Amino acid sequence: MDILTITIKNQTLLLSPNRAAFWQKQQALILSDLHIGKGGHFRKAGIPVPGQVQDEDLQRLGRLVEQFDPRKIIVVGDMFHSHENLDLEKFRQWREVQNDLEVILVKGNHDILKKEKYGELGVKLVQDGYSLESFVFSHHPPENGHENGFTFSGHLHPGVMVQGPGRQRLRFPCFWFSASWMVLPAFSNFTGLALVKPADREQVAAIVEGELVEF
Repeated sequence: MDILTITIKNQTLLLSPNRAAFWQKQQALILSDLHIGKGGHFRKAGIPVPGQVQDEDLQRLGRLVEQFDPRKIIVVGDMFHSHENLDLEKFRQWREVQNDLEVILVKGNHDILKKEKYGELGVKLVQDGYSLESFVFSHHPPENGHENGFTFSGHLHPGVMVQGPGRQRLRFPCFWFSASWMVLPAFSNFTGLALVKPADREQVAAIVEGELVEF
């Protein structure tokens, strides 16, 4: 599985087709939009979403931890999807195994658990963005980057459409970035895609069958 190495603000970042970025200097895994509990939220509404959807996301997160051995995980919003449900217990069990990791969550619009619940789950909740060295972490993408540094964000679930043979059109999640910001792909597989069209001086790295393809 290919890793794409990029340099931002003299910092080395490794983009993984498993929908996360690894910041080498800080040994930080950066990701967005896990939407833990989304399946349970839908099942409460009578929609039969299989429980293995979240299981697969957490297994993939575990593989990333094994691969990069991070000291911390920075989630730029929507780590959780809604109010507490039974799916939250699966994350609690995962967290008990990965109990040596610092987990920092920049609050997203779906992160509506009671404040004390985050602490119980071993998650440090940050309300209004988070800064570390020359990087800024925000759930909603800024219009033109952030004056205090390069911005990582999520929320959009960015994707690209690729023209295949004939009239076949395929959609893939992607990293979308410029010299001043990066929008991360949604980490959960149980999300839609918002198609993006990179402008001049913007780049896209699409996740295609376990590989990163640059456009």
